[in-house]
Amino acid sequence: MINKINFIFVTFFGIGKVKFAPGTCASILTTIILFYFFHIIKISNEIILMSLILIFAYSFYGVQIYIEKRDNKDPKEVVIDEVIGQSIPLYLYQISHGGNKGFQESLMYYIYIFLLFRFFDIKKPFPINLIDKKYKNSFGVIFDDIIAGFYTVITLVVFIVIKSKFF
Repeated sequence: MINKINFIFVTFFGIGKVKFAPGTCASILTTIILFYFFHIIKISNEIILMSLILIFAYSFYGVQIYIEKRDNKDPKEVVIDEVIGQSIPLYLYQISHGGNKGFQESLMYYIYIFLLFRFFDIKKPFPINLIDKKYKNSFGVIFDDIIAGFYTVITLVVFIVIKSKFF
């Protein structure tokens, strides 16, 4: 029973078993869910943060259990790392700008954040590529997406600063 629950968790309710681009599908779904939570049903930032922290904390154990008996230590069906990495810039954007932006502008930023995160997650610039190659465990699976999430934040901050200074 615990293995089934863990499978559902690490594959984000089976999204990881999608044949085409499971990581992208998980990132899209994460973006839609967080937009819905923040802008449609307006769940508090604190509840969302606590949920993300619980997902983050369990993910190290869940991923490790899932990959320990597999040859491939970063299987494509494990997409909870994309959920975590995508959530970082979305959450930080929301708590820093979400209340000040209109629905349409927030929607555009969510799309930008999704695209930036996928770019960094797929291209794996330094040091993401080193983490991905060096650590063949749950830390490596999850942490490269965390760095991609923070690269997205940095890029978005630079974009917002440039936009405010020149436009």
